[in-house]
Amino acid sequence: MELNTAVARPTEAILQTNKLIRNTYTLLSMTLIFSGVMAFVSILMQVSSGVALASSLIAIGLLWFVLPKTQKSAAGIPVIFGITGMLGFGLGPMLSYYMNVNPSIVMLAMGGTGAIFLGLSGYALTTRKDFSFLGGFIFVGMLVAIGAMLLNLFLGAMLLNLFLGIPALALAVSAVVIMIMSGFILYQTSAMINGGETNYIAATAGLFISILNIFTSLLHILGAFGRD
Repeated sequence: MELNTAVARPTEAILQTNKLIRNTYTLLSMTLIFSGVMAFVSILMQVSSGVALASSLIAIGLLWFVLPKTQKSAAGIPVIFGITGMLGFGLGPMLSYYMNVNPSIVMLAMGGTGAIFLGLSGYALTTRKDFSFLGGFIFVGMLVAIGAMLLNLFLGAMLLNLFLGIPALALAVSAVVIMIMSGFILYQTSAMINGGETNYIAATAGLFISILNIFTSLLHILGAFGRD
């Protein structure tokens, strides 16, 4: 009887982990699609930088103050879609700028972001290594990343032109953000595998923010190299 119980517990834990991973990646895929649609709407509407900034600030407010209170219930689903949708909407002016300059930059950034995420997430899932030691580094990094995201949205093309004047700074800042977000992807995926994260809505939010910051940083890097 004791042997059966000992076997049943690990099996149940594995099933719970698989369910968590499946729900997280399903929700993440849906929010990424929704965010992309909202970004397209923002481009069509030609929203101003001020509107984009307001949309992103509301999203961050929901992320910080509303999601933690709703992520353990069904109410967290519309909240996460609200967050990701408004963040996508806030990308409109930036994407419009790059699309007008060189549309291939946006496509390359999307492909690069996908490759980074799939590579890191696949590595963590395959090796099942514990990356919890990255916790402190990631916490500080997330604060920096959110600040960088707001700075990008607020300054827009002006920030890009400033960075192009000092390309070393542009590449350094963007590279650091990509490194931090890559570390968070490893950390978050590892937490889902090893029991450090049990809520798929919270996991989706963290992975989405990482993907968004990698994407915008790649845009800046590709723009700097292309001198666009």
